[in-house]
Amino acid sequence: MSPLTAAPPWTAAAGDATRLRRAFGTFATGVTVVTAGGASPRGMTANSFTSVSLDPPLVLLCVGRDAGMYRSLAETDRFAVSVLASGQEDVARYFASRSRPAGAQQFDAVGSLPGRESDAPLIAGAAAHFECATWRTYDGGDHAIFLGRVLALDEAPGREPLVFHGGRFRQLADRAPEV
Repeated sequence: MSPLTAAPPWTAAAGDATRLRRAFGTFATGVTVVTAGGASPRGMTANSFTSVSLDPPLVLLCVGRDAGMYRSLAETDRFAVSVLASGQEDVARYFASRSRPAGAQQFDAVGSLPGRESDAPLIAGAAAHFECATWRTYDGGDHAIFLGRVLALDEAPGREPLVFHGGRFRQLADRAPEV
């Protein structure tokens, strides 16, 4: 019997955070930096981001309730998401670090430009930018689920995204078709 057809030990996994995190890590995600503007701009690396709807244009992101970004998003009605490009692993690690400076100074170490619609910094060199207005917020356990209505977007056609899978940053690689 293969591991996928064996009876799953759901009960054991429900209380095992390490095993749950490892299982979640089998799903490859893109890597983003979520930003909020205002008097004290803030950025945070996030891979809990996805498209939701084309009409109206909506995106979803999940932010831990203990993260500084949660407070920033709760205090503003606009935010931005920069989808990091392949080669921006250093930017992802920087915005995941709690040791970076606070406020506008945290953007001095990376190239950024101001969002016209969101007033939030946009990361230079990203594969895409989404500027959003908070549309709805939902309870997501130890996280909050933010839905954002897309106000503006920018994309860099042909720029490959940075990917996170199995606890590591990765790059997409085209494979020759199997014969």
